[in-house]
Amino acid sequence: MEAPPGTVSAAVREHLRQLCLHEFPCGTGSWNKSRFLPQTRRTWRELVPREEVAGGPGEETVEDLQGLVSSPHSPWALLEGSSAEDRFLRQLAIQNPLLLKDAFFYSYFRSLRVVDEQVSLVDKDLLKFSKLEELVLSANHIVEIDAVNLPPTLKVLELYGNSVTSMECLCARPPPALQHLGLGHNRLLGPLQSLPNLISLDLGFNDLTDLQGMVASLRTLQRLRLLVLQGNPLALVPYYRGFTIDSLARLCVLDDLIVSPSEKHQFRGLSHSGEFLAREAQFAVTIGNVRGVLDTSVLDPEPGPQGPFITYSYYVTYHFMEDEESEGSGFVEVLTEVVQPAPSMERLGEEVPEEPAATAAAVAEEAEGSPESVPTTTSQSAEMGESMVSGRSTPLPGSIDSAEELAKLRPRIDPQLCPSPGTVLFSTVHKPWADVIHCNYEMQHTLRDLVPLKAFLLAGTTVTIVEEKITSWVVAPTSVENPLTAKKGRGEKNKKETEHSKEGKDRNNKAAAKEQKGSKKKRELPKELHHDPPILRVLGSGLVALEPLLAGEPLVSTVCNFGVIRTVQSDRLTLFRDSKNKKGKKGVETGKPKSKAPPLAVFESDYQPEPLTVEVQIQLNQYRSTEEALRTLVV
Repeated sequence: MEAPPGTVSAAVREHLRQLCLHEFPCGTGSWNKSRFLPQTRRTWRELVPREEVAGGPGEETVEDLQGLVSSPHSPWALLEGSSAEDRFLRQLAIQNPLLLKDAFFYSYFRSLRVVDEQVSLVDKDLLKFSKLEELVLSANHIVEIDAVNLPPTLKVLELYGNSVTSMECLCARPPPALQHLGLGHNRLLGPLQSLPNLISLDLGFNDLTDLQGMVASLRTLQRLRLLVLQGNPLALVPYYRGFTIDSLARLCVLDDLIVSPSEKHQFRGLSHSGEFLAREAQFAVTIGNVRGVLDTSVLDPEPGPQGPFITYSYYVTYHFMEDEESEGSGFVEVLTEVVQPAPSMERLGEEVPEEPAATAAAVAEEAEGSPESVPTTTSQSAEMGESMVSGRSTPLPGSIDSAEELAKLRPRIDPQLCPSPGTVLFSTVHKPWADVIHCNYEMQHTLRDLVPLKAFLLAGTTVTIVEEKITSWVVAPTSVENPLTAKKGRGEKNKKETEHSKEGKDRNNKAAAKEQKGSKKKRELPKELHHDPPILRVLGSGLVALEPLLAGEPLVSTVCNFGVIRTVQSDRLTLFRDSKNKKGKKGVETGKPKSKAPPLAVFESDYQPEPLTVEVQIQLNQYRSTEEALRTLVV
């Protein structure tokens, strides 16, 4: 009777069929019929010993048939990576094909590997394998396994990469000889029940969150020596390893690392304080230097008396999980940062080149006030061409009063700067351009919702380098602000009195006016500046893999490389500007004439473009002793 599809027995039968044990060059047929003819009754004369008669011209020798199944160039050869059992069965099917019956298979197999065969049920026909000791059912669709259908001789059971959510049926009547159980990469939620003879247990990469409850159930396994729990949300808490080691005194290996006597000593007594330890994960994110940023300011024209005055700042953003107790939404902060810049008033100084620096300083101070500010962009600039807007743009409203206005603003945001669901977009402080931009950013993240945190770590975080451009304009004074126009229609008497009082003030402040005349001639009339909404440009964006933090690594340190965005022309302009400024200052200080600029041909011959990079480190906090863990309780 054929086994139903989707069962282990059906998968085994299909595998034996694919071995072609009853087809050429295996089995019986015209290629070896003389060796397997039915025996007939012989006469006494035929009992006299005589030489064996060679096979017919259409038959093959055993050596030739074995060569057809063992040669890698033969069309009958097994696929690369076939098991030793498969190779033995092919050889046996040539030497003695009459032996291959169902009874032989059930007593022959001591190990069955049914991997990625769409199996969803462990059926009772598996009990026919009377000598089975190892059963591997990884990468299938098994949701639940009934221990009643497992052979009692089973010692090793692996169910990696299935959809098992509970071990209740498996632990009800487990095989008495079971020594190793592999249930990694499933969907287990609850603790383990009694498995008396278990020596090795792998529960890695499941959805287990209760470390205290899991350890309490594992204490009943007196023979347990090897344990794997990494990849579970419970392994992200800082006291995970120390608490597990101190709770399971007989454990020899935890997460593929030997438990040393010094570790046991360092974490002594931690298991008694388990109920007081917070079930939360702690991360530290550090963003270091940014290199290879294109100096866009050298490509802009010199501003005129009325502007535009353009300032640039640079920062780095990254996504991270949002704790359930955190306040606010990163996406709202983004919109606020884009729409809030209403016309602001500043003084326009005498020297026009000083104004962009003043505006950049104001932007930097504003950014320092909110370390979790989330910038957005109006246009994606994966193409590093001229995507900057240098003209006047219409200012956005100062606040969002309705959902319709909010929906109108959403298309302005670059998708790379929008946080994914359940995450917040964090950013460093805005910094002006430099050959090496020192971010010096550190942020502590404490997260209590551990199951979504595991999914976030598997997906990774996106790191983005953003350029912010702000354009400022001089606002022309209105007629009300002009005192001469307001008093134009008055009489001659008032005019003379005003001139007389003005002359008196000039005489009294003559000394102060002379001092200001030489240094600030153009600041006689204050001018107002209007700031356009910031224009954001993504210079580089990439994914940082965080899965090593789940796999037991305490630190992920990388340098994100986004390729070269600088050009020879832009670097030549930057070098020329910097050398000109340095020589001008040196000439003023020493009174010597300016020296000639270095030859640009030398710069071009030695030009080595530096890629756009940013240093990123994400560390998972782990306690190294009982004292360190208990210190947090006191704090």
